[in-house]
Amino acid sequence: MSQLTKQQIAESVPQKGFFGHPKGLFTLFFTEFWERFSYYGMRALLVYYMYYEVSQGGLGLDKTLSLSIVSIYGSLVYMSGIIGGWLADRVFGTSRAVFYGGVFIMLGHIALAIPGNIALFFVSMILIVIGTGLLKPNVSTIVGDIYVDGDNRQDSGFSIFYMGINMGGFISPLIVGTIGLKYNFHLGFGLAAVGMFFGLIVFMFTKKKNLGMAGVQVANPLSSAEKKKVFTIFGLAAILISIVVAIAIPRGWLTFNSFILLVGILAFLIPTVYFLVMYFSPKTTKMEQSHIIAYIPLFIAAVMFWTIAEQGSTILAMYADTRTNLNFMGIKISPTWFQSFNPMFIILLAPVFAWLWMKLGDRQPTTPQKFSLGLLFAGLSFIVILLPAYFGGTDSLVNPLWLVLSIFTVVLGELCLSPVGLSATTKLAPVAFSSQTMSLWFLSNAAAQALNAQLVQFYSEKNEMLYFGIIGGTAIFLSLLLFLISPVIQRYMGDIR
Repeated sequence: MSQLTKQQIAESVPQKGFFGHPKGLFTLFFTEFWERFSYYGMRALLVYYMYYEVSQGGLGLDKTLSLSIVSIYGSLVYMSGIIGGWLADRVFGTSRAVFYGGVFIMLGHIALAIPGNIALFFVSMILIVIGTGLLKPNVSTIVGDIYVDGDNRQDSGFSIFYMGINMGGFISPLIVGTIGLKYNFHLGFGLAAVGMFFGLIVFMFTKKKNLGMAGVQVANPLSSAEKKKVFTIFGLAAILISIVVAIAIPRGWLTFNSFILLVGILAFLIPTVYFLVMYFSPKTTKMEQSHIIAYIPLFIAAVMFWTIAEQGSTILAMYADTRTNLNFMGIKISPTWFQSFNPMFIILLAPVFAWLWMKLGDRQPTTPQKFSLGLLFAGLSFIVILLPAYFGGTDSLVNPLWLVLSIFTVVLGELCLSPVGLSATTKLAPVAFSSQTMSLWFLSNAAAQALNAQLVQFYSEKNEMLYFGIIGGTAIFLSLLLFLISPVIQRYMGDIR
């Protein structure tokens, strides 16, 4: 069968049916809703599960090490997307990648739900890393596929899709987090597995009617000879890695710290190599090369933004647990609840931003300008959270409203940058690397969390003002620089806004 064009794929999808958007947005919205319920429910508990004492149901690890491991785990989750994108583009298509990914994620959460030792914990992490790498970039790619070229609903559609992500993220810390901390960590992780199961059900029973040919076609399929070569290399690599690990761990060469450093190097090396491969590929046209050049500063800006935003599940999660007054207006607050504020604000504000971009039309800020606004708000969020220590020192517990205000500020930045970045990625991606470019977008998060694995080691209550001030100030400086060079970036983007 001959390859369908993007236009033909989009035309196979019913174009009216979900808030004025293609009907397939319903399927993708609720699939991602349940996947994010699963993931964020697990993540709301993860850092506490690691550093709480064994007598409290945790693993009893050192706090700083726990923060680094959670960051490096987050990095691996997003780094694995490059493999998931490649498999979708070359082997089985985005639709199957989403399904297989959901199965792996569900199995990973089931493994977490089984009381065991730290070895079982790492098995669950491997399963979730593989699953998220398959599902996360590819479900977003399918969102781009359901719109015809030039459809001005696309940015708005990604904002609605992003709202679905955050509805799952809002509910799960309240349910999974509360049950996990109040009753049993493993019961909470079990609920996360149930959430992923619901996501798989939604996807399987609605995709045929709602998605048409979106996600079915393999964009750049391997030939028979290429398949044999690639899978031979994969098999040999797996065997080699297993041998190296088996030798390195007993000899003390592979420790937590050395592994964190290795992942940190890979998190920046892989996207660098990928940019070069895509740029110099014979399948990339001159216009697509120009788009890649425009994409590089946007990628760097995204790394800086996520460096701040992703500390919500590490530094700010610990801040909520140890530095915040959890008795507020007669209510006993669970520290996991603070992780619901980010998605809650996005749910409330995403429709406002979607309406704003549609209302402004051609007068709206360009993509680089939106990115600069996102960085500005991210930097200001860290300036906000250093103020309690400035006014009251680090010896007293902080009013929880300071933490809420910091989260609100970073959400303003997220709505300027994240859904816009998803949309820009689908527009700027070379045709032969469509899913892999979406994976590249998620590598910005991988690089940020790998950087965080190093940064969190410098945090302490005594130097928290310096910590928040340096990182926040760097983001503000980069936002101003990006705004100044945004006209140059826009020229490389051509007609794409």
